[in-house]
Amino acid sequence: MSASLTVRDNVRPSQLAPAMPLPHRRRGGRLVLSLALVVFASGCGSISNWYHNGFKVGPNYGRPAAPIADAWLDAYDQRVQSELPDNPQWWLVFDDPKLNELVQTMYDQNLTLRAAGMRVMQARAMRGVAVGGLFPQMQEGFGAYNRQQLSTTTAGIGKLIGEGLPINRQYDTWTAGFDAYWELDIWGKFRRNIEAADAELEASIEDYDAILVSLLAETAATYVEYRTAQEALGYARANVQTQEGSLKIAQDKFEGGVYSELDAKQALTNLKTTEQLVPATEARVRDANLRLCTLMGVPPRDLAPELGNGPIPVPSPDVALGVPADLLRRRPDVRAAERRVAAQSARIGVATADLFPHFGITGSIRVDSERFKDLFSQASSAGIINPGFAWDVLNYGRLISTVRAQDARFQELAYQYQQLVLSANAEVESAINNFLNAQEQLKAAEEAVAASMRSVEIIELQSEKGAVDMNRVFTLQRALVQDQERLAATRGKVALYLIAAYKAIGGGWEIRTGVGTLAATVPPMAEPAEAAPLPTDTVPTPAGTM
Repeated sequence: MSASLTVRDNVRPSQLAPAMPLPHRRRGGRLVLSLALVVFASGCGSISNWYHNGFKVGPNYGRPAAPIADAWLDAYDQRVQSELPDNPQWWLVFDDPKLNELVQTMYDQNLTLRAAGMRVMQARAMRGVAVGGLFPQMQEGFGAYNRQQLSTTTAGIGKLIGEGLPINRQYDTWTAGFDAYWELDIWGKFRRNIEAADAELEASIEDYDAILVSLLAETAATYVEYRTAQEALGYARANVQTQEGSLKIAQDKFEGGVYSELDAKQALTNLKTTEQLVPATEARVRDANLRLCTLMGVPPRDLAPELGNGPIPVPSPDVALGVPADLLRRRPDVRAAERRVAAQSARIGVATADLFPHFGITGSIRVDSERFKDLFSQASSAGIINPGFAWDVLNYGRLISTVRAQDARFQELAYQYQQLVLSANAEVESAINNFLNAQEQLKAAEEAVAASMRSVEIIELQSEKGAVDMNRVFTLQRALVQDQERLAATRGKVALYLIAAYKAIGGGWEIRTGVGTLAATVPPMAEPAEAAPLPTDTVPTPAGTM
């Protein structure tokens, strides 16, 4: 992958000639001629392609090359499928109706998502402002009434009065009219500005989709954490009951002289250590509960009556992620970064246009009359039209530096885009590897728990007969607690890593376009928030694949 960034007309603004010192003792005509030679003959570049660019100076945009792998590192594993999922609702692979309800409610009510929709509306409005630049940039209607009285002590007026001539010292003036100024888009400055606004609008749409992808993954991940904490809490409470029984046995046998006080204290230590897990795990459940409420855009409440008790979502062992190249068209944050590169490319053209003369037309139409009844008569009409040009002939060091700054900004954004593609590729690779490894860990964890449970059953039976030392009972009970904690955590990791994988490929935003929408299949989990949902047109369909 070449690190160079090119544009389609092979003209870089950085090829502009250095700012040249202007002569201080030249006549105006020679100065303008010298500056014209600087612009048109010094290698400015864009002017030579002005005609081929559709009468626009500046570079035509070409998307920077993006470094992307040909295949996933784990593509050899049969569980990694090279096809994209048919249904963009990747969370359906968990087959959990409660999760589906949470996702639907989040999509309907999340306030962060609504705020992102408003940013799209702002970008759309700013595009309208940019389009308005193509038309007369200044239009002003005006009207005035003026009453004046002349001084009799003014030299000229006093002399006329002294000669007996009739002088009207008081008079009225009524005026109404319309002024306009229109800078013609000779060099494509305003059209390039519209290009930038279009790209920024598209970037804001991609930002909306990126937030949607993130919120979908966060909702699913928080739900998994909720269920994981619930399962861990169930294990902790069950182990507390088991160890309470062991403590009762140890205390009874200590009182009967069978066991020593040390055995009773060890049993008590075991129990209290396990009891500590209960409030700590309850806090994890509450934390996940509160985060789900925030995601759904509702005040904190106990979701237990709505969610009930349920298992940790377990997905299928397979994962459909397509190929790395799909990241360029699926990841909204990658597309947003590319659109901002395009917007910056257009801004180079805007800055370049300031190097050339600005051609404009100034016009004014008005009516003037001393008496209001004559104001709109044909004789009261007046006006002026004034075509001309303005040229910032003494500012080329500043203007060329501005172009170079915009070009450097373009290069910066292009490299950021390339870096984001690399990071996205690495995120997917990490999630895939973690998902596959977590499945192997889960198998070992399930076997470990099964063995620990059987060991505790055997040792408890033997301890009742007095055939074993109680220390072995306590050791195996502690091992069971730890194994069950790891089992719950590993089950949660399998689901979390799959969620991370689907988030990394940018999955789920398609529901905004109506593809795989949830509204027709899953009722909302809670009543809608007081504020109305965003109108469907607040987030327009993206421009398409790149």
